[in-house]
Amino acid sequence: MADNNNILDKLEGLVSRFEEISTLITDPSVIADQKRYVKLTKEYKELDDLMNARKEYIQLEANIAEAKEILATEQDAEMREMAKEELDSSQDRLPVLEEEIKLMLVPQDPQDGRNAILEIRGGAGGDEAAIFAGDLFRMYTKYCESKGWKMEVSSVNEGTSGGFKEIVCSVTGDNVYGIMKYESGVHRVQRVPATETQGRVHTSAASVAVLPEAEPFDVEINEGEIKWDTFRSGGAGGQNVNKVESGVRLRYMWKNPNTGISEEILIECTETRDQPKNKERALARLRTFIYDKEHQKYIDDIASKRKTMVSTGDRSAKIRTYNYPQGRITDHRINYTIYNLSAFMDGDIQDCIDKLTVAENAERLKESEL
Repeated sequence: MADNNNILDKLEGLVSRFEEISTLITDPSVIADQKRYVKLTKEYKELDDLMNARKEYIQLEANIAEAKEILATEQDAEMREMAKEELDSSQDRLPVLEEEIKLMLVPQDPQDGRNAILEIRGGAGGDEAAIFAGDLFRMYTKYCESKGWKMEVSSVNEGTSGGFKEIVCSVTGDNVYGIMKYESGVHRVQRVPATETQGRVHTSAASVAVLPEAEPFDVEINEGEIKWDTFRSGGAGGQNVNKVESGVRLRYMWKNPNTGISEEILIECTETRDQPKNKERALARLRTFIYDKEHQKYIDDIASKRKTMVSTGDRSAKIRTYNYPQGRITDHRINYTIYNLSAFMDGDIQDCIDKLTVAENAERLKESEL
């Protein structure tokens, strides 16, 4: 039972912190400090889950002790039968709960609960790569629908034969970044392109970047230094789009604190007919871009510690191959292969994400040596 007590000791140490936070988040001065308040409510939620798990753990240990006591002293067959059932179910549940608690005790990636900016770009392979980028966008659209998440496109550059050279959108919902982060990297497709006359299989690629969306108070931006241009959006939307200058272009000089180098950031947003809305989306992307760059050091630190690098690190790494002739999908990070390509391209990607999450959690547990 030493291990069990060890887990309860760890939880015991968090009780006073939980009580402290419970008081803090009702303090008007804390509520007034938005940044601190958001941080504390997030910690409260995590500790609340741990406190509930602690309660269940103590209850299970009590159930086991009581059932053993009954079995040792009770003669009544019916009582013994009930005690035996209670003992079995509590003993089965205890190790499962223990693993759940261990995972909860491992520090979460602080970004996981955030919304995300999803960027998909056609890579090597010309027209076919753009068509594949379009297929990936459709796959994520279907997946987001199944999760009840909201997807908003902020800029798009269409391919000449369909699909997209580049498409950028925001995804809002519960734990979007924590789930979608596994999709960052290079996706490779092997198939006969629609543009191919000889029936030969080609290999093309598209890159996907999933960035945690920055909150307004995460990064310091001097809005007075942003240079704005407006222009007429192209694309669908009838007469209005071409007459009204609703497209916005933002230029901003930013000094990278990790390298000390200044660079100009250029962001275009053309998706809505409403110029203020486009400005808002362009600003959100600027914040996210800077936040991502500033957190690259944090991501690299994690990468150097972990072997599998499931969710972070090198975005230029080839993560998955979609083989159409064989109807096969392979995720190279965890040697996961399945043969349900059409369902997968229809957004049925949860099983793969679940397996990536398990691999990532195993790494996190190993790292923390719980």
